[in-house]
Amino acid sequence: MRRILLFGALIGVAWGTQTFSGDQVLRAEPCNDEQVDLLKQLEAREPLRLDFWHFPSYPNHPVDIQVPFAYLQSVKVFLESHHVKYSVLIEDVQAKVDEESREMELNQRHERSRSSFNFAAYHPLESIFQAMDDIVAHYPQLVSKVQIGESYEKRPLNVLKFSTGGTNRPAIWIDAGIHAREWVTQATALWTANQIACDYGHDPVLTSVLDAMDIFLLPVANPDGYVFSHTKNRMWRKTRSKVPGSSCIGVDPNRNWDAGFGGPGASSNPCSDSYHGPSANSEAEVRSIVEFIKSHGNVKAFISIHSYSQLMMYPYGYQCNNPKDSKELDEVVKAATNALASLYGTKYKVGPICSVIYQASGGSIDWSYDYGIKYSFAFELRDTGRHGFLLPANQIIPTAEETWLALKTTMDYVRGHPY
Repeated sequence: MRRILLFGALIGVAWGTQTFSGDQVLRAEPCNDEQVDLLKQLEAREPLRLDFWHFPSYPNHPVDIQVPFAYLQSVKVFLESHHVKYSVLIEDVQAKVDEESREMELNQRHERSRSSFNFAAYHPLESIFQAMDDIVAHYPQLVSKVQIGESYEKRPLNVLKFSTGGTNRPAIWIDAGIHAREWVTQATALWTANQIACDYGHDPVLTSVLDAMDIFLLPVANPDGYVFSHTKNRMWRKTRSKVPGSSCIGVDPNRNWDAGFGGPGASSNPCSDSYHGPSANSEAEVRSIVEFIKSHGNVKAFISIHSYSQLMMYPYGYQCNNPKDSKELDEVVKAATNALASLYGTKYKVGPICSVIYQASGGSIDWSYDYGIKYSFAFELRDTGRHGFLLPANQIIPTAEETWLALKTTMDYVRGHPY
C-alpha cells in the first residue's frame, strides 16, 4: 500500500501542481540527544517524504516536520513510541495553501482594476520584476537596476542599486529569497526597496547612510525556485539545477558557499532539501553573488534575509567557535532587534548560527565573513511556527516595517564604524 501511495504522489508531482491535502506540520520537541538522533533517523527515511521545516539540532530545540497524510499515523506512532513530545502546528497544509492562492488571485484582480502594486500581497516573479522597474523609473537619480548574472534556467538576477553618486563607494549587500518557499522574505525585500527610495532625503538615518555608502538589494536570490514554488510546488526550497547522476533536482543554495563546504548540517544526498551540491559555488545563483562581491571589492556589510523563526544571527554556522568579532557583532544584533521589537513587540533571539539554530555548513554569511566582510548577518523573519512558511499576507507589511527598523539600525552602525 505504501508503494502505491508513494507512486501516486510522484505521478501527481510529475504531471501537475503538488498538493498537500491532509498533510500536517508537527512540532516535535526532543528532550535529549537520543531523541534528536531519532529525529535525524526519521529525516533520513526517504520513502516517508517528510519535509523538515526546522531540522533536528539540539535538545529542547523544536523540530517542525510536514508529514504527508499517507504517513501521518505512522510518524505519530513513531514519536509516541519513543516518548517524543509533539503537537500539531498546521492541521491541513493544503487548506492554507488554497487560502493563500485565493488571496493572491483576489489581489491580482484588484491590482489590474486599479493599475497599482500592493506591497501587502504575495506576487509572482514577473510582478516583482515589474515593481522593481517601477521603483527605478520613479527614482532614477537614486535607484538603478544591475543584472549580476543569470539563474540556472536563465532568469536574470536583478539587483537594485541605491546610490547618491561616486565610484566604488563602501557598500551594503542585502539579499532575500535564497530559499524559494520563504515568500515573506521576497515581499519584505521589495517593500524595503520602495521604502529606501521613498525615505531618502526624509529619514535622517537612511539619508546619512546613503550619503556615505551604496546599498545593493537582491529581492529574489533564487528566481527559478521561486517560480517553481508558485507554479508546481509551494514548498520548494532549492534551486532547479540538474544534479549529475541523480533524478532529483536542485541544490540548497545556502549550503553551496565555500565556507566549510560539505561539513555538518549539509547533505550529500541530491534528494535532500539540504543537499550541498557537487562542489562549492556550483550553483549559478551563488556563483553570481560571489563574483559580484569580489569584483566590487568594497562591500562592508552582507545581510541575508530568511524565514522563519524570528532570529538575527552572525557567523559561524559551519563551526561552533565564535568569530573574533563576536562581541561587537552581538552588540549590533541586540541593538537591531531591540529596534525591531519597539514597533510591535516582536521578540527575536540573537547569536551565532550554530548555537541559535543549528550547525549548517556552506552558508552565505559564513563565506562573506571569512572573505573579510565583518558585518555579516542573517535574519529569520516571522513567525515562530504558527504559520511557518505560509505566513498570511496580512503580516507582510508589519514584518517589513519592523525588519526595516533593524536594517536601519544595522546600516547606521556600519556607516559609523568603517574598517
